[in-house]
Amino acid sequence: MDRARSVPGGRYCRSVADLPDVPTLLDTAVAALGGSRRDGQSAMAAAVADSVDRREHLVVQAGTGTGKSLAYLVPAIRHAMEKDTSVVVSTATIALQNQLIERDLPRLAEALRPRLRREPTFAVLKGRRNYLCRNRLHTAADDSDEAELFDPRQLSSLGKQVARLHEWAEETTTGDRDELVPGVTDLAWRQVSVAANECMGARICPFGQECFAEFAREEAKGVDVVVTNHAMLSIDMTQGNHILPEHDTIMIDEAHELVDRATSVATGTLAERTVTIAAKRAGRLIEPMVAERLTEAGEGLALMFADAPEGRIDHIDEGLAGAVTVVRDAAAACVTAIGPSPGEQEAEAASERRLALAALTEVHDTAVRVLESFEPALRDRTDVVWLTKAPGRRPVLSVAPLAVGGLLREKLFGDRTVVLTSATLTLGGSFSSLARQWGLGREVGLEEAEAGQAAPAEGGGEDGPHRAAGEPRWRALDVGSPFDHARSGILYVAAHLPPPGRDGLSPAYLDEITELIEAADGRTLGLFSSMRAAQQAAEELRERLDHPLLCQGEDSTGQLVRRFSEDESACLFGTLSLWQGVDVPGPSLSLVIVDRIPFPRPDDPLASARQRAVAAHGGNGFLSVAATHAALLLAQGTGRLLRSTDDRGVIAVLDPRLATARYGGFLRASLPPYWGTTDPQVARSALRRLSGRATPAA
Repeated sequence: MDRARSVPGGRYCRSVADLPDVPTLLDTAVAALGGSRRDGQSAMAAAVADSVDRREHLVVQAGTGTGKSLAYLVPAIRHAMEKDTSVVVSTATIALQNQLIERDLPRLAEALRPRLRREPTFAVLKGRRNYLCRNRLHTAADDSDEAELFDPRQLSSLGKQVARLHEWAEETTTGDRDELVPGVTDLAWRQVSVAANECMGARICPFGQECFAEFAREEAKGVDVVVTNHAMLSIDMTQGNHILPEHDTIMIDEAHELVDRATSVATGTLAERTVTIAAKRAGRLIEPMVAERLTEAGEGLALMFADAPEGRIDHIDEGLAGAVTVVRDAAAACVTAIGPSPGEQEAEAASERRLALAALTEVHDTAVRVLESFEPALRDRTDVVWLTKAPGRRPVLSVAPLAVGGLLREKLFGDRTVVLTSATLTLGGSFSSLARQWGLGREVGLEEAEAGQAAPAEGGGEDGPHRAAGEPRWRALDVGSPFDHARSGILYVAAHLPPPGRDGLSPAYLDEITELIEAADGRTLGLFSSMRAAQQAAEELRERLDHPLLCQGEDSTGQLVRRFSEDESACLFGTLSLWQGVDVPGPSLSLVIVDRIPFPRPDDPLASARQRAVAAHGGNGFLSVAATHAALLLAQGTGRLLRSTDDRGVIAVLDPRLATARYGGFLRASLPPYWGTTDPQVARSALRRLSGRATPAA
């Protein structure tokens, strides 16, 4: 399907002046799609249109069921047509990206077509690594850089997967990894794809005229709406690759994920494996002795890793610093030995050179960044370094920014209008926590906005009163939710239980879970803080309950969610991805259990470093980092309960600290206004009534 192609016909507007206003277009779309007018959706669409007109950033919290996709897509399409430009829509998850491209935008384009001068156009654009590379496909068999590092069983599976990818290459029209079902491992995909810095360019590549990534970029040129993801957006704005087409407006859905995705893109890693791969690639182009120096440097790094403790590194010792320095210098020597481009080369030689330089540059630059991160005094550092030693995996040294707010303020909010939206943006009842993380300053006051002072003139404008120079101008809006949370959901906090321990779920917790599930007659989503806790609960409760009990990891998450939704007596237990990735409206889900407040682990290197940095500058590190993290996840997790206006149920938080700790008020204020109780009998009675198992005594 050519998603960027307009379909002629219909009553098109003849000029920009003929474009209907946003309320008219929204009403048209809602009517055509069989929906009904929602006040929150209308308010959001009007605010988005006003924000784009004023060139003022907007933060919108829109609860589940608001219809926020239409609320930003309609003004986005109108703006794109009016200004003859593209609007970028960025999402965090593949699920939402696919929903927009496969369902929302095609239906919306068809619905609006009779009212516009042409049918709206759209395309999806992902990072180059997401597309199959035909050149790499034909050289993968000869590239054993990574394959040599794995055991024979893995290699056998790898060979079968790569063979399947060869067959798929003859069938696919997009080369998009997400369209390959079932999928393949990351290792197999790397054999047939390249990152942007590994690509030799369409002009040189022998398959440049058949390049899937280039097709996608070409398709995205000139369309009204370009759908991408937060990682791609972060790469585009930080590395200056200008992969996205020209645009002046960005809609960021699932905006609560933006900081984590931007941080991930900005994180560098150094490991023996990456050094070895770089050395092997260089060894095909330069004197063996020069490449062997890098191989030996990687081995020395591995020896230092073996002796170093896991976790955050505040002060690097001489041994580790020396090993990283040797890696840096050896990688630089390899780059020098490869030398400048010799000009015209055969495609295979050009590809090998590009792959080698990309691997060497990544190793060198990460080593430089690690060493430079320790130069400032501890309180003035902008990066944090840590060592990870996971069971069954080789150690990895990572370096990440303490904050990305400055980066986002300069690169994202600097010269474009940005609308950020999600169902969960107010933490502790305020937008300020996430706004600080995004690099936004004080919100524009309502008086300024109403007086028309909020919008800078074309090309800039003076800062408003009491605003720091360079702070982006933004407003916030909470359009609420169509759900009556106080009537539809009960927030039950098990205040009688002991605080959660470190040694798994206590018998009291397992008893509580059992009684709640029995009262609900299954229909339970269990959200646990760790996979170990989820597995423990699943194993022990299977001995106590007759209900089908599914646990994450026993099948693909998608299959588990499908089975859970189809069987009203089933329960599903899991961890992080279930906190944000489950959408099961109807009677299959009437109880959400949360085993403990989802604070980051005390030894989490990045979270603990960020807490310390906030405290060093006079702030409350716990509230700013740990409590904010927990509030966001708690809001996302408890949001699994009500997915339609007919849903009813109970959220059971087993951690008594939500009711007893001083920070409990902040966390509860981050949740919708459910009716609250600490009485276990009230929760059980409500669940029995919902399941039809209530007795006269209940």
